[in-house]
Amino acid sequence: MSCLHKRPKRTKPEEQALREQQRRVAQENVRRLGLEGDPDIQFLLGGGELVKVRSKSWKKNRFFKLQDDCKTFWYDSHKKIRRQETFSIDDIDSVRSGRQSEGLNNYTPDTVEDQCFSIIFKDSTKNLDLMASTGEEAKQWVNGLDKLISNMQNLNRQQNSEHWIISCMRKADKNGDNMMTLKETKHFLRQVNIQVDDTYAAEIFKKCDESNSGTLEGPEIKLFYDLLTHREEIDVIYGKYAQTEGQMSAGDLLAFLLKEQREQASTVDALKLIEKYEVDQTAKQKKRMTKDGFLIYMQQEESSIFNPAHKPVYQDMRQPLNHYYISSSHNTYLMADQLKGPSSTEAYIKALMKGCRCVELDCWDGANGEPVIYHGYTLTSKVLFKDVIKVIKEFAFKTSDYPVILSLENHCTVDQQQLMAHHLISILGNALVTKPLGNIMPTSFPSPEELKGKILVKGKRLKKLTASLSSNSGVEEGTVSEEDEAADCENGQKAKPKKSKIKLAEELSNIVVYCKSVHFNSFEHAKEMQAFYEMSSFKESKALSLAETSATAFIHHNMDKLSRIYPAGSRTDSSNYNPVPLWNAGCQIVALNFQTPSKEMHLNQGRFLPNGASGYILKPEFQRSLSSQFNPSTLSEGPWLQKKTLNVMVISAQQLPKINKDKQSSIVDPLVRVEVYGVPADNAIMETHHIDNNGFNPVWNHNLQFQIHVPELAMLRFVVEDYDAGSQNDHIGHYCLPLSSAQNGYRHVPLLTKRGAAITSAGLFVHLMLIDAD
Repeated sequence: MSCLHKRPKRTKPEEQALREQQRRVAQENVRRLGLEGDPDIQFLLGGGELVKVRSKSWKKNRFFKLQDDCKTFWYDSHKKIRRQETFSIDDIDSVRSGRQSEGLNNYTPDTVEDQCFSIIFKDSTKNLDLMASTGEEAKQWVNGLDKLISNMQNLNRQQNSEHWIISCMRKADKNGDNMMTLKETKHFLRQVNIQVDDTYAAEIFKKCDESNSGTLEGPEIKLFYDLLTHREEIDVIYGKYAQTEGQMSAGDLLAFLLKEQREQASTVDALKLIEKYEVDQTAKQKKRMTKDGFLIYMQQEESSIFNPAHKPVYQDMRQPLNHYYISSSHNTYLMADQLKGPSSTEAYIKALMKGCRCVELDCWDGANGEPVIYHGYTLTSKVLFKDVIKVIKEFAFKTSDYPVILSLENHCTVDQQQLMAHHLISILGNALVTKPLGNIMPTSFPSPEELKGKILVKGKRLKKLTASLSSNSGVEEGTVSEEDEAADCENGQKAKPKKSKIKLAEELSNIVVYCKSVHFNSFEHAKEMQAFYEMSSFKESKALSLAETSATAFIHHNMDKLSRIYPAGSRTDSSNYNPVPLWNAGCQIVALNFQTPSKEMHLNQGRFLPNGASGYILKPEFQRSLSSQFNPSTLSEGPWLQKKTLNVMVISAQQLPKINKDKQSSIVDPLVRVEVYGVPADNAIMETHHIDNNGFNPVWNHNLQFQIHVPELAMLRFVVEDYDAGSQNDHIGHYCLPLSSAQNGYRHVPLLTKRGAAITSAGLFVHLMLIDAD
């Protein structure tokens, strides 16, 4: 066959024609992104020299260029054996202008601030630190990258799908002639995760090769694409409701919205959808929706499983601070494990950019009188306290305006504590809360709304809060018990030695206002003896025990006080505990190791997905009302008990990524697991069968049913895995959200990587129905 022959070397005119074709392809992709004529994008397509910075001594020139797909960056290493590397815009989390990475801050001088920028990747701990020859060039790189990232993020599911498939086609088109041979078609099918035999590949190829040229080009590639992306399950749904001359009238669409999607919709809403998504002008004039328009609509935000009304801040943010779950990190400074992993300011940036609102600072005496942050008595590296505070000042409110809590674990001498206080006050300025709001003695917490843009310090305090309103303090330093979470390993029931004492500097004590750390004795003692601003930290085993044996008392404790939970000291691998039982008990600051991708972090990401991803979620009324007798284990009658049946039909998946990318012939065998986490009676896990050799468009049509008792506390998690009979299944993607934020009906479920980054082209298609139980 012609496709098996080695292609002759291209002539000069052929090379010129190919380059012109690539230029046209690039401009078409620029147009598709809505960036036609943009000078910054044209600059990226032309490419340029940048200095790649790894250390003080390793700074190398590299040529970077945006490829004609407008999605992939290519750079050359300038080695004798030329090695080309690429990365995708989809892989980029953000671009930082200036010396805002640890590497650039440490390895470049202040004088090149405007020439520097960093590319931060989603699923990697390594950044790409770069330096342009001028500040103007750096600005063009950053502006161009930001525009591409923003446009990619704004693509809908269908556009993402098209972009991904076209990208795979280009990879399969080995010689770049924008034509596909049978051999390249087979390669493409493997790229998109479909295992087909040679006969079927030849059959689909022949069907599309209408010109009988032995290659697919132009309209033939479009036909091939249409055949490949045909969604039979969408056809069935559309056919059921398209009752007006084979199309959907506004009335037909309204019937679909009311009956299947269970939306509170009107004819006006249906007409708006037709106007917004219908592509056929004739149909639009008749106020109808074609199958193409319906497919586009079904891949929009309105048809996502996540209720778009819950995407912005929609909850009441004027309740006291302790009435909210607060996204919280443990050992925030660590990038890996707790024995020898690196400490880094980058870890704080990553946590804050994920919406974390409570970060931990483990403070110790450092050299040259400067306090440092690291995991004490271990081989983890150290980072300067003042550098961490600078980073917090810069990134605290990039993703959320609501308050950040700095949880200090203080092991420093008085001199270095005084320096800590100086750094906090001088660097954070007006953002730091140093006195009660309004300069009057409060009786309860201020709200997140009142604390917008503010930073609170949690730590030890020498005196009552009333002293902060007095001009005469009278105490310069005092003795307090030292907090040492790392020492709190699980030692069974053995008696713990008495906690050591440290001297506390007045300067540091005075900036602890609403979060004074105190030892927990009992709920009765806390109620009678502790002020609202006096809070306790519980290691996970203690907290889980209280949540199991004294849940109602724990919930009432959290109605006027804050509780912080932290992982056991024995978790040296930075693993996590299940946060759900602690949320069930009304605990606000359930601190997890953000650096560790895990089911527990997926649950945390899902819990804080709604409400603008602000890091604050209002607790249910029954966890805030003093009359409540809610107990998650016993489930007595009350407003919390709303028995429901959750029916989930897992219909299909689209464009699941290959797990073993190095092995061309590797195709996934996907299965879907659906999990519910909430009160003990609601916890359940069910899964579908696996589909052999199809990650592109597997179809299950598998029904699963769950009984739900307390829907306001239930979390819903979808997991897609690559089935393996001989070993543990591989994680392909997942998605988690509160059940109260899930929409009924036919819905697309986006998928995330283990580390929580979006897999832009992949997704599940499900039918969800939450109804009152009989």
